[in-house]
Amino acid sequence: MSETLYLESDGIWCRTFPPAGDGGVAGRAALFLDRDGVVVEEVHFLHRPEDVRLVPGAASVVAEARQRGIAVVLTTNQSGIARGLFGWDAFAVTQSRLEALLAAEQAAFDMVLACPFHPDGNPPYRREHPCRKPQPGMLLRAAERLGLDLAASWVVGDRVRDLEAARAAGCAGGLHVLTGHGPGERADAILLDCPDFDVRLGESVAEAHALPLLQP
Repeated sequence: MSETLYLESDGIWCRTFPPAGDGGVAGRAALFLDRDGVVVEEVHFLHRPEDVRLVPGAASVVAEARQRGIAVVLTTNQSGIARGLFGWDAFAVTQSRLEALLAAEQAAFDMVLACPFHPDGNPPYRREHPCRKPQPGMLLRAAERLGLDLAASWVVGDRVRDLEAARAAGCAGGLHVLTGHGPGERADAILLDCPDFDVRLGESVAEAHALPLLQP
């Protein structure tokens, strides 16, 4: 199966999808979602489409956000590429499977970004990169390309670094979930709560329905 590779000149995967309805308006908020352990069940270095399983409630959150004109952006660190465990072709077919499962429930992303860099990886990916979470590069790139209002945007993640990236980008807050690696990182996630960054706690991405940007 041949898949298109949406690689930019700096090695970051960045794919943009058509906006839903009257979406695409500059200044809209975004819901940033981590992938592994948040949208899909955690699988160690997920790279096979047959292993993709949606976390219950993920599709409904994505669909509702898009219906409300909120951009849905998937941001994922993919150090398995840097470590030589799989390549972009495997990432592409796995990502296509995820997107097909969402489409079956009338849900889709506005943008997908993936960062392969890791300081313990193999060349040319053996280094830190401003897009590798907890750095905010992927969120900032999405904001520039889609014209997003980061101050009104939220993130859902199972890792502290997901929330750290959102706080560094100037987002309103983050929902830390217990799927994936969440149980081992909850205490540190709570410490990120401050007047400029609201940390909410939940069991899974399904609880994103209660976030302020998805309220009437």
